[in-house]
Amino acid sequence: MTDVRSLVEQYIAVWNETDAGKRRALVADVFTADAGYTDPLGAVTGHDGIDQFVAGAQQQFGGLTFSLPADPDAHHDLARFQWYLGTPGAEPVAIGFDVVELEDGKIAKVHGFLDKLPG
Repeated sequence: MTDVRSLVEQYIAVWNETDAGKRRALVADVFTADAGYTDPLGAVTGHDGIDQFVAGAQQQFGGLTFSLPADPDAHHDLARFQWYLGTPGAEPVAIGFDVVELEDGKIAKVHGFLDKLPG
């Protein structure tokens, strides 16, 4: 479980890293080369697609950060966890729930759900 928590924390770090080069390196560390990411706002594959999707979210929600409110729940090659988007100490402006498929210590697929959106 510690390895899963660490991987999920790195996943959250991808969403918070605004330096393009550092974010791209994190994407390569966290995701398999052909990883897929799907949520209600889009679907992308591969490191380039994931990096561009994250960059777009950062432009839309500049100044806000992602956090984990609790430990991920995991079994076999699956993990699920909730995330918050907002400013520390304030009510989250967005809340989501992701299910990730794991492969060789990396994330192969993300299935994202949005529970609360701003506006």
